[in-house]
Amino acid sequence: MSDLRHVLVLPDRDTAEAVAKLLAAGFPLPEEPRLVRDALSGEDDAEDAQWLLVLEDPAAVLDPAALDALAADHEGWLER
Repeated sequence: MSDLRHVLVLPDRDTAEAVAKLLAAGFPLPEEPRLVRDALSGEDDAEDAQWLLVLEDPAAVLDPAALDALAADHEGWLER
């Protein structure tokens, strides 16, 4: 088993929660995606935050290209 982890960066919490539901429905996830708020460094305004979905992939079965495409459909990206 590997320690593979994928991180999707999304523009807001609502979008991140919606993508998490899509991931749970369409991808073989070993556990629920973890939702994490990531304030941009140097920004004090709570509006200037991105939301991260952290996906554990110990068996390396998730397709990074498909994850990136899903994130892109929601104004985000897969962090590499």
